[in-house]
Amino acid sequence: MRRRTPGPPLAATGLMCSGRVIAADPGVSRCAALISAALIVAGSSACSPAASNAPRREADSHDTSSQRAEAFRRAQVWRPVDVEAADIRSGPDAPGKFGFLESVRCDFVDKPLRGHSLKFACDVRGDVLKVKIGALNGEVYGEVAATRLLWALGFGADRMYPVRVTCRGCPARFNGQRAADGAALFDPAVIERPMPGAEFDGDSGWAWTALDLVDQRAGGAPRAHLDALKLLAVFLQHTDNKAEQQRLVCTDEPLVEHPRHCARPFLVLDDVGLTFGAATFANDNAISGANFRAWSTTPLWEDGPSCIGKLSPSFTGTLSSPSISEDGRRFLARLISRLSQPQIRALFETSRFSVQNTGGSVEDWVRVFNAKRQQIVGRRCD
Repeated sequence: MRRRTPGPPLAATGLMCSGRVIAADPGVSRCAALISAALIVAGSSACSPAASNAPRREADSHDTSSQRAEAFRRAQVWRPVDVEAADIRSGPDAPGKFGFLESVRCDFVDKPLRGHSLKFACDVRGDVLKVKIGALNGEVYGEVAATRLLWALGFGADRMYPVRVTCRGCPARFNGQRAADGAALFDPAVIERPMPGAEFDGDSGWAWTALDLVDQRAGGAPRAHLDALKLLAVFLQHTDNKAEQQRLVCTDEPLVEHPRHCARPFLVLDDVGLTFGAATFANDNAISGANFRAWSTTPLWEDGPSCIGKLSPSFTGTLSSPSISEDGRRFLARLISRLSQPQIRALFETSRFSVQNTGGSVEDWVRVFNAKRQQIVGRRCD
């Protein structure tokens, strides 16, 4: 079960906004309010929950912080997979899986969900699910494609299932198609299931800059894997990459339990909805989420001989213009080259990319995917 804690109060300290320090004064209160809970440096004491007056709880908090920091050093970002065998249309074969465009009936649950895109919680026989909706919501399409690609290549991501949802008791503000019994139909819709694994109490995610703390000598991911993940984020144009969009999970322990040992820590991209567009400062859904024109016209690399990924900063972001090593480029090139043309086509068909939804046909998306893949394969980062 996920447990989130808010970021630290503004107080008199400054906040980082797209690489610039902004003082906490009335003149920037709007920006600060928006990003105070987002830009959290993994493992930083400034972002940890407020200490309790009870000595025992202080000790527990310290132990948890130390345990998490040690797990982060040992974390992986990739695991070996059979890329050629990945069934992109079906997706991850895991408990709680939904079939492509399966009809799901559920009861509305009035609970807050983080983020700004259209979504609600819905109960299917005691299983409370997060449902993202909206024909004009780029995340409904982009997040399916991004998570299926990450999964097929061996990187960590949540599981997104394109479905049709009939919600009993859903408020009118969600604009579903009303049936005679008052239930609302939502199509398109996607159901999200988190990648399984225990999380540390009060964990607020990790910033991309914290990847420098991963130590291969301690058993953590090698730089080639870390740089490959950064380059894949550039490929996707993953713009909303604030700290709470990434999680540290202990894949050897159940989702509902606090980790005891965390023998297999793994770094997961938790929310990749604003992808397959172009990174924007304000994380504009219309441009940054499943926008063919924006994605097709954004190059993979910055101009010049250096291997700097073309990823513009956003005001919430913790990754922009990353420098990519040759080992990282080569590692991702080998992985992504293993995808077949039917798999790439299935990626966009399953995500329901079409001219109506994204501004480009499936054939257009496949063509640009291949062109961007070649930009990875044909580059040298010596």
